[in-house]
Amino acid sequence: PEDVDYRAARGLDRRLFDRLLKGDWIAAHESLAIIGPAGVGKSWLACAIGHKACRDNRSVLYTRLPRLIDDLSLAKGDGRIAARMKSLARVDLLILDDWGLEPLDGNARHHLLEILEDRYGRRSTLVTSQLPVARWFDLIGDPTYADAILDRLIHNAHRLELSGESMRRSTISAAA
Repeated sequence: PEDVDYRAARGLDRRLFDRLLKGDWIAAHESLAIIGPAGVGKSWLACAIGHKACRDNRSVLYTRLPRLIDDLSLAKGDGRIAARMKSLARVDLLILDDWGLEPLDGNARHHLLEILEDRYGRRSTLVTSQLPVARWFDLIGDPTYADAILDRLIHNAHRLELSGESMRRSTISAAA
């Protein structure tokens, strides 16, 4: 967290991010969405929050959402799904990176709703996404599931909305 570059032109509000790093929202079992275009540092900032939470003796799990959905499908097939869901429910901060890279199928919707239901009001969830929240409903693909998932995840979540050019481009330019 001490390496966050507040000078980068991405619209990062230092006071808001400092408050998020303190972790009161984690203690209150709230959610956080970090939204912005590719390369502005969403995953990096999510991991910085996760590192700080670890330093504060909180359990943290970082995973990319597409990989988690694949893992849960395999776990369902080999009988480990209940144990896997139980472990996801226990972690203090679950970081779901790359929300919205592809539409959710029926299995993914179901798994995601179960995860969020188990965590709602008991643990915190952080998601990162390139897509604006307004597009998440359609991405989920089923109106009933979309209402349920978004109600548990985003309606009362803190939001950190970033903008700007990819920070990877400036790194590549500087290296050339």
